[in-house]
Amino acid sequence: MRGSGAPTRDDAYALLCEYTQSESLIKHALAVEAVMRAFARRYGEDEEMWGIAGLLHDFDYERYPNPPDHPLRGAEVLRERGYPEEIVRAILGHADYTGVPRDTLLAKVLYAVDELTGFIIACTLVRPSRSLDDLPVASVKKKLKDKAFARGVDRAIVYRGAEELGMELDEVIAFIIAALRPIGEQLGLNRLPAEETSTP
Repeated sequence: MRGSGAPTRDDAYALLCEYTQSESLIKHALAVEAVMRAFARRYGEDEEMWGIAGLLHDFDYERYPNPPDHPLRGAEVLRERGYPEEIVRAILGHADYTGVPRDTLLAKVLYAVDELTGFIIACTLVRPSRSLDDLPVASVKKKLKDKAFARGVDRAIVYRGAEELGMELDEVIAFIIAALRPIGEQLGLNRLPAEETSTP
């Protein structure tokens, strides 16, 4: 990350754990971190900075679950602790109601992957295999159309996020699935033997 005095990934993880007790919220943070790091590699961007943005995007949610406290209160903490403004603005921009424009690639990617990453994990958890290894893109898209499934996921954000990135939704879904596979077990998901896996 830019600047020798900037907080590290270890600092960011400590901050996440300071504010968050929920295992599911910590797993979500780790999942979004992994996806953000993968997108940083794709675009040749700062992997550490992008990963930290993913790790901390909801760090204040458990303590301040209601808008506009989340993520505004968290942004105050991040600024006090010396996090780069690009991270702070990306985190503010992932909530439409803050009015902060998503004017960087970092902000656009965070917005595009947050809801969708959680949704993909929800899709995986209801499969017999509980594995990302055999999760087809088509299955995720079918679940998106089922409004009774994972009601808390705002479908409009999923579609708008891909559009803002200039990517097809299928491509975003496939990329996120691939990015999550290496940490699937850490998220409580299963890995399948190679002969049982299929390509989305």
